[in-house]
Amino acid sequence: MKTNPLTRRHFLRAAGTVIALPALESIGFRRFASAAAVVARPKRVVFLGFGWGVTEESWYPDAKVTGAQYKLPPGLAPLARHQSDFTVVQGLTNKFANEAHWGSTFWLTGANRYAEPGQSFHNSISADQVAAAALGKDTRFTSIQLGSPDATNNGHGPGLSLAWDQRGKPLAGMDNPVLAYHRLFSDDAMPLAQRQAMLAQKRSVLDAVRTDAKRVQRGLSKADTDKLDEYFQGVRDIETRLSKDEQWLNVPKQKAPFDEPKPGLAGRDEIKLMYDLIVAALQTDATRVITYRQPVGTLINSLGLKIAPHDMSHYTTGDRLEASQRRDVTQSELLAGLLDKLKAVKEPDGTSLFDHTALAYGSNIRTSHYLDNCPTILAGGGARLKLGQHLVLPRNTPLCNAWLTMLHGLGIEAERHGDSSGVVKALMI
Repeated sequence: MKTNPLTRRHFLRAAGTVIALPALESIGFRRFASAAAVVARPKRVVFLGFGWGVTEESWYPDAKVTGAQYKLPPGLAPLARHQSDFTVVQGLTNKFANEAHWGSTFWLTGANRYAEPGQSFHNSISADQVAAAALGKDTRFTSIQLGSPDATNNGHGPGLSLAWDQRGKPLAGMDNPVLAYHRLFSDDAMPLAQRQAMLAQKRSVLDAVRTDAKRVQRGLSKADTDKLDEYFQGVRDIETRLSKDEQWLNVPKQKAPFDEPKPGLAGRDEIKLMYDLIVAALQTDATRVITYRQPVGTLINSLGLKIAPHDMSHYTTGDRLEASQRRDVTQSELLAGLLDKLKAVKEPDGTSLFDHTALAYGSNIRTSHYLDNCPTILAGGGARLKLGQHLVLPRNTPLCNAWLTMLHGLGIEAERHGDSSGVVKALMI
């Protein structure tokens, strides 16, 4: 029997350099995973937040049945095929939250709005931006913020998206799916030289602004000095974004996995499209951190319901209760579809996009004006959390404990986040 003299122990030697042979099938590599398997896949994280809470009686699992043997309630029934891949967490609360109609303002920050003496509003960095500082260095977009118009009617409150920067300032979100599509996948038609000149001009303007600002620094009061420091931080943030733009100036954007969407979608169709954009953005590695501040008002309108979302959140019986329950089921159907798509996208090593994505889904309000026991679902393999569980934590456990646990699971060793008191050990693998 003829044997192949080559083995995987052979190397190419030239000019004093030792180079391993490539993975040749002739010497047995057909039995092994491709070389891509040894490359760690990037971690991703997605936060999906909605206002107005849920229908308490039909969304939460029975608090007396925990672990993996719990029964999905009607509001979560569409997620049955994914039950082993997500965990429902009860008992989480943002202790400083006191505005029922500010569903997303402090959801990812856990901040005390009165933390600054003499100020009626203060926020801090959101969990997604903590993740973006670590995960967004190598992608075109450090993070992507998606949203929908009419935040007030959707129960979200102050802010431009779910995201807040390190100074507690709001980050803008893209409310239009078509514009978001082009932002992610359409290359700028402007010639390269002209784009370079525009960036150079912006840097020149920033230099002039910084010089002028420094001239007025002397003799300022402490309050004015603080304002000026905040101003300088804003300038530095712009410089960081310009540097990112310059880094990717010569790199064409990835081709979109689907054609340009139709304009004018709203409610259910809008959410479905935004979910498709989330998968596409992660699949093409345009970004690894995404937030989506979801609509509720347009969602219930798209279901043919004529109930105002605020009235729906104060359900008792009749049309309000029906609207609330239909909202829950529809949102669960859409979430199940998103998980389907994340699982369907295969990575070079044979795993799925879902296996490397951490996903959080929920609201800062339980129902009506109740701000405790925030509805929370955690899914995906990206953060190495214990999935397939129903977890009931002690009442008023900080919601930020869940965010801190996710960050740690993503490999981001933050000491604390917001009002966190520690990680949720029951979630950790």
